[in-house]
Amino acid sequence: MTGALALKFNELCLEARECRICPALADKAAVLSSLNGSLTPKVFFIAEAPGRQGADRTRRPFWGDKSGENFQTLLDSIGLAREDIFITNSVMCSPRSPTDANRKPTTAEIKNCADFLRRQIELIDSPVVATLGSVALNAVKVLDDHLLTLKEHAGTVNRWNGRILVPLYHPSPQVVAMQRGLALQLEHFRSIRLIEVQKAGE
Repeated sequence: MTGALALKFNELCLEARECRICPALADKAAVLSSLNGSLTPKVFFIAEAPGRQGADRTRRPFWGDKSGENFQTLLDSIGLAREDIFITNSVMCSPRSPTDANRKPTTAEIKNCADFLRRQIELIDSPVVATLGSVALNAVKVLDDHLLTLKEHAGTVNRWNGRILVPLYHPSPQVVAMQRGLALQLEHFRSIRLIEVQKAGE
């Protein structure tokens, strides 16, 4: 099954790489490959989009910038290694402003990429999905409706689409600076650790 899974995943990666649906992202390459993580992960993380200095440059999600450093700190706090997880984004390509700065993906771009996200979730089939930021939480809502918000449900364990869904804040420096610092995010990440402990005891 592992070989068949890897083959299907590679086919999906190639399809994403060739996608040119979004006009503003047509010159970008989708960040989706074996560098995204394990195909049998303990946790399937969904973030916003590849960052200019991070994943779009390194081709590895949350790698090479401050967001990646913060994310690694959060992972370390609950004993998860990169080999234990898979990380993807609401939008596979890196959205940029006219000045080439990072920007949030548009609603249309999220909808255009929704099928790629859905197919990753279904193919990899992790029992635990964790969204990082409001964009990711809203992106999964496109796939299967929910009433969750970061304000009300950050760090909580919820049922969604036959899985466990944990909404989390994004570990970007901007979010960390807006009174959603690493101390709060470390506390929220413990929800994932508790899930792992409970599963181990079953």
